[in-house]
Amino acid sequence: MPDTFVIRNQLGHYYSKSKVWTDGRDAQAVAQFKYRDEALNTVVELSSKDIELRAEIVEPELTDSGKLKLEVSEHPLPGETQEHISVAI
Repeated sequence: MPDTFVIRNQLGHYYSKSKVWTDGRDAQAVAQFKYRDEALNTVVELSSKDIELRAEIVEPELTDSGKLKLEVSEHPLPGETQEHISVAI
């Protein structure tokens, strides 16, 4: 099975294809990297813009069809209000 790497921050959010953080509910939106070096370069770029960022490169489990199986973060995304979270649940 091919290697796939994703970037996860200290809150359990994943870096997405649209260059924002997502909580992992929509696995198709998460940026996937074929090579660990690509993911590492992205982490370096992100860290240079946000010195508080603590990111890690993870190799997530994949389903039989090759889709990501991600753990959804329990921390709200930046900009989400408590009211918005309650509606989503």
